[in-house]
Amino acid sequence: MPISPSSSAQAAREVVARRLRDLRKSAGLTVVELADRCAWHHSKTSRIENAQTGPSAKDIRAWTSACAVTDQAEDLIAQSLHAESMYTEWRHQVRRGMKQLQDSAVRLFHNTELFRIYSSTMVPGLLQTEGYAAALLSNIADFRGIPFNDGAEAAAARVERSRIVHERGHRFVMLMEEAVLYAQLGDEDAMAAQLGHLLTVGALPQVSLGIIPKATRERRQWPVETFHVYDDTLVSVEFVSAEVNITQPSEIALYLEVFERLRSMAVYGAGARALILKAIEALH
Repeated sequence: MPISPSSSAQAAREVVARRLRDLRKSAGLTVVELADRCAWHHSKTSRIENAQTGPSAKDIRAWTSACAVTDQAEDLIAQSLHAESMYTEWRHQVRRGMKQLQDSAVRLFHNTELFRIYSSTMVPGLLQTEGYAAALLSNIADFRGIPFNDGAEAAAARVERSRIVHERGHRFVMLMEEAVLYAQLGDEDAMAAQLGHLLTVGALPQVSLGIIPKATRERRQWPVETFHVYDDTLVSVEFVSAEVNITQPSEIALYLEVFERLRSMAVYGAGARALILKAIEALH
């Protein structure tokens, strides 16, 4: 089975940690001895070796110098920077507001020909109505403690960005768990409008909208975190605390395998419309 996407960034950090630990052991140094040579507390050495703390470039240079392998410093620094860049903290992303975050993805969207999106929790952003998006983004802003809540402006920007669904040169394969249709965001009218919009956009020739029924038995793939695949070059995975961006081909292949497993369980066309209409009826 494919590994959980949440392990990707931490695994990259652990590779660096193991390399540093191996260098220390090869040099015949204890944790305390290396710390003394680097002029820091031995607990810092332990945190780095256990991948609890990411080493800075200065730390790595001091470490390799202590182990008499300074020729390995630059390679380790590059590897460490890659591992740390896999995490993009949401608080940093949205420091200028939620609208700025929406605008930042416009170029990526226009450069992508094939979008593959799976969501187990909410309607994908490209299919959201303004009312639904405003409720969602305002909640995120409140939860993250953003200094100013520009959820309404961000929702308008998201809808504007989503016009790409109607532009030529792009294809969209969207998958949702049926539970998404019942996770109400905003008031009843906003949710009804959102579900109605799914009926409309799901009929577009460039959009393949699949819904995985709750009644699916013997699932080939368990529900996972929401993720987006842009062509075959980038996977973006969403978590509460961070967004993980993955570009390594072997890991992208894992997500594509998961996506195909999920896609094989979904219903489309009349089957998907029937599930959406059932959810609309449940609102009343």
